Amino acid sequence: MPIFDPNSRVAHFTLAGSAYGFSGTRLGALGASEWTLVSIVADVSGSVSGFERDIEGVMRSVAEACRLSPRADHLMLRAVSFDNRVNEVHGFKPLSDIGPRDYDDALAIGGATALYDAAHNAVTAMTTYADGLTRAGMAVNGLVVVITDGEDNASTLDAKALSRAVAEAVSGEALESVVTVLVGVNTASSGVGAYLMQLSAAAGFDHYVDLARADAKTLAGLADFVSRSIYAQSICLGTGGPSRLQTP
Repeated sequence: MPIFDPNSRVAHFTLAGSAYGFSGTRLGALGASEWTLVSIVADVSGSVSGFERDIEGVMRSVAEACRLSPRADHLMLRAVSFDNRVNEVHGFKPLSDIGPRDYDDALAIGGATALYDAAHNAVTAMTTYADGLTRAGMAVNGLVVVITDGEDNASTLDAKALSRAVAEAVSGEALESVVTVLVGVNTASSGVGAYLMQLSAAAGFDHYVDLARADAKTLAGLADFVSRSIYAQSICLGTGGPSRLQTP
């Protein structure tokens, strides 16, 4: 259910069955008739300490690359971080509303890992927001990218709830298509790659990307992959199907 402030371009939404909501640009403030929604979800639990600035760089690079896309006027981004809680860096916003410094020091390292809650929020928020756009006569598809280096140990929801959310996003009528990607980072040192690969399959994610190390070069490659994935999904809008991503 949206909560409107008449003096703001932004509406705030609650999600049934979840402790976390989301925000998004009010429909009346949107000029285009079709949108690709993108959610980037970043783990900021304690084990991420040391490369959080590089993950901010992924978000910044993705936004900058999207500005160069011929579909730039039809892209909306949402950024989320999570430790034991889910925190919205910003809600669904057109690229023109995202400043070049919006991701500077946006990620603060916390404690545990509420991976299920964060991924569930990303998928459900996208489905809910897309439903409003679709009802307003707009064409919508989406891409969700969840970046983590660890196993869930703090969520209130379970993996089955995440799986149901993904299935509803895929089978529902709000989104023409949605592509979901789980990215495991620094898996060589943490040893969680097998767990994340299993979770990706069980939850119904379309792709699992395993990055053995978290360094500037690897995360720059991740930013390039996400940017290309956004472009691929955006040009598929109107075709009735999802894009075919080439994982790094």
